[in-house]
Amino acid sequence: MALYVRSLKAEEQARLAEMAQGADPELAQRAQIVLLSSKRVGVHEIGERVSLHPINVRKWIHRFDKQGVKGLLPRHSPGRPPVFTKKQREAIADLAMTDPSALGLGFDVWSLQRLRAQLIARGIVEEVSAETIRQQLLKSGLVFDERRWVTTG
Repeated sequence: MALYVRSLKAEEQARLAEMAQGADPELAQRAQIVLLSSKRVGVHEIGERVSLHPINVRKWIHRFDKQGVKGLLPRHSPGRPPVFTKKQREAIADLAMTDPSALGLGFDVWSLQRLRAQLIARGIVEEVSAETIRQQLLKSGLVFDERRWVTTG
């Protein structure tokens, strides 16, 4: 069964023609897909004309049918959410720079495992790996100087 885009409204037709001539090559390609499909050009032929696999041609036709012109626009992923809040980042750095013996702990040098255990025990974080703590301390501008974490600046 052949797949073609739904009938285009006049304003969609005009917007797609504009997009097909635009500076963004990906957006132009997507607009061309829809315009060609509206002229009853088959998926495989469209794929050949725009150098795109038929699966992707179908994806853009379906997305246009469901969302209209806005479905062709790039969707930017927000990325991975931050692991720690600002308050947590500050608390991690503060604890790392504090002398453990001054806190009444039975040791005088932080290891990442000891720091991890204290962060969890103090309710600063629920769960975290020692490696994530190390990375966060480095991002905070701290380095380990033989016996303690210190600022690089």
